[in-house]
Amino acid sequence: MAKPADTRTAGRKPAMKSTRSAAETEKIRAALAARHDELRAEYDQTLSEITELQRDRLTDSAGDDQADTGTKTLEREQEISLANSILERITQVERALERLDEGGYGWCARCGNPIPVERLAAFPSATLCVTCKQLEERR
Repeated sequence: MAKPADTRTAGRKPAMKSTRSAAETEKIRAALAARHDELRAEYDQTLSEITELQRDRLTDSAGDDQADTGTKTLEREQEISLANSILERITQVERALERLDEGGYGWCARCGNPIPVERLAAFPSATLCVTCKQLEERR
C-alpha cells in the first residue's frame, strides 16, 4: 500500500540553493548591511528623541488639562510605535542576511520559486514571491 503524501509539503518545490556568484552575493550583503546601519541609526535617533521628549514632558506637565495630557500620551504612543516599526525592519534585514549566509536569500519561503530581482530591489528583505505575498494578503 502506498504511503499518503505529506500534505504539508505536497506541491512544494524543494528549497533551492542560490546560484549567485560570490561578487553578486557580496554586493547584496553590502546593500543589506548598509540598510541595517541606516535603520540602526534611525532607531537610535528615535530613541534619543523619545527620551528627550519624555524628560521635557516631566518638567512641562504642571497645569496640563485633560486634553493636553491626552495629546502628550498620543504623541508618546506614536513615537513608541515608530520605534517598534523601525526595530521590526531591522529584524527583517537581519533575517535576510541570515538567509543570504544560508543560501536561501532570493527564494520564496512558501513555494520555493525565485523572488524577482525587481521585488528584492524594492524590498530587500522579502521572503515571499509576488504571487505568494498576494495570497497571504487576501487571507
